[in-house]
Amino acid sequence: MSTILAIIACPQRVAQGQLAAEALRKAATQAGHQISIEIRNAQGVQGLLDAGRIASADAVVVIAEGDADLARLGGKPAHHATLEAVLADAGAVIGKALGAHAPATTLRIVAITSCPTGIAHTFMAAEGLTQGAQQLGHQIKVETQGSVGSQNALTASDIADADLVIIAADTQVDLLRFDGKRVFSSGTKAAINDGQALIKRAQVEARAHAANGKAAASAAANAAANVAATSERSSAYKHLMTGVSFMLPFVVTGGLLIALGFALGGIYVYEDAFKGTLGWTLFNIGAKASFALMVPILAGYIAYSIADRPGIAPGMAGGMIASSIGSGFLGGIVAGFIAGYAVKYLNEKIQLGRNFDGLKPVLILPLLGTTIVGLLMYYVLGQPVAVALNIVTEWLKGLQGSSALALGMILGGMMAFDMGGPINKAAYTFSTGLLASQVYAPMAAVMAAGMTPPLGIALAALLFKNRFSADEREGAKAAGVLGISFITEGAIPFAAKDPLRVIPALVAGSALAGAISMAAGCELRVPHGGVFVLPIPNAVTNLGMYLVALAAGTALTAVLLGVLKKARAD
Repeated sequence: MSTILAIIACPQRVAQGQLAAEALRKAATQAGHQISIEIRNAQGVQGLLDAGRIASADAVVVIAEGDADLARLGGKPAHHATLEAVLADAGAVIGKALGAHAPATTLRIVAITSCPTGIAHTFMAAEGLTQGAQQLGHQIKVETQGSVGSQNALTASDIADADLVIIAADTQVDLLRFDGKRVFSSGTKAAINDGQALIKRAQVEARAHAANGKAAASAAANAAANVAATSERSSAYKHLMTGVSFMLPFVVTGGLLIALGFALGGIYVYEDAFKGTLGWTLFNIGAKASFALMVPILAGYIAYSIADRPGIAPGMAGGMIASSIGSGFLGGIVAGFIAGYAVKYLNEKIQLGRNFDGLKPVLILPLLGTTIVGLLMYYVLGQPVAVALNIVTEWLKGLQGSSALALGMILGGMMAFDMGGPINKAAYTFSTGLLASQVYAPMAAVMAAGMTPPLGIALAALLFKNRFSADEREGAKAAGVLGISFITEGAIPFAAKDPLRVIPALVAGSALAGAISMAAGCELRVPHGGVFVLPIPNAVTNLGMYLVALAAGTALTAVLLGVLKKARAD
């Protein structure tokens, strides 16, 4: 908590000065700071600041269109702003003032990082925050919510002692345990790019978290002062990625079991003639258990991201309906958003009083939410979405020649453009969702294109050593290992250092890999695993051309990096 002074000297604009004072007071209070405001106008001086308060202030904001008597500050730095700037975003003005004159105190920070796949971005964000805190002299403990569960988990004591909580996540994170703590939320990208800047921003913009029903109202009230963070938390993209992150283990497990079934019993292992064999059993576990849960899980956790736990039951019910009527993953996405926003609306509007509010999460909200999403899916939205999905499915299955080439090129380029960001995840989610509709070619193109960027960088560092520093050449080896595992994010550090040369080379190589894969009719039944799933019989069709696609994309990226990157003097 900081002590802030504000001096508003606008004698000709009395009303605007009063509004600015109120905006500053509200923004400071919401951020957990103390503020004293002096207003000087034609009517006199209100709230005159004495020498003691001036001496003890951590930051001073001055809005002066007249005499503000700044000599009394005794040389204390002040942040000058206009009335227009304060009225537009008082929180930003306070943030700038504190950023310039923040006290050098050591903070105890706890953080959580998480991404949809729970692999690279999760740990890169944790590393960014850790390094940023060390550079600023703060203490930090980061819990990673990755693909293997939570690691370095925060204890109750860690949270109780913390001055600040930072959530750097692209998925929904449960905040119940941070009730009453100052919490700041962002995506993983900000932590990866500049952990130090994110921590500084969090110091200024963090808000006290309320675990009860007042939290939603508080969040709405804070929106003007925390637009960027609120946008990230509430975006449809983040809700979708939460659903995808919970869905992925079911899809990966199901795909591998189906592939193993094919490996043991052949491509017709699902027929009754093989009933009771190990291959038939594994196929059915994958197809009728893991894959069958894919759409309900997707829908349920989209709804959970929007409406918390009360949204899970309506979302999963809507997802089951989507599967049963043939609207597939598109229907699941629609059902998840309907369920989530319906339950969120009902939760805000239905007020039963303290004695009966306990019925809402276990009875009223699931019942009404499931009824609403079920009726809408059966009578209004389900069939049109099913028709749309069927059209897309048939079109994709019929793609040949130039059409397949173009789609593969687009999907491939998307995978390399932001390497784990929204564009990459859009291509991956689209292809993964189609697996439930027995459309496997886009998945093959996407995985080849996702492996190409780090593999291309590793090859370029080997062939064109003078384009890379010694540290970069070592890093390229690690990127290559990530690449064969289908972890595109290994290329991010290289793209961040030289984006104008590196990103075009990566996009070109991935586009070529995706185009060749689609044009050759390669199909992949497993949505992850990289080269480690390729030896499984029937996991990939037309394996020879698939390897050609991967090699061609990798080679093109390497050659372009050699051409575009400048030779180093050392």
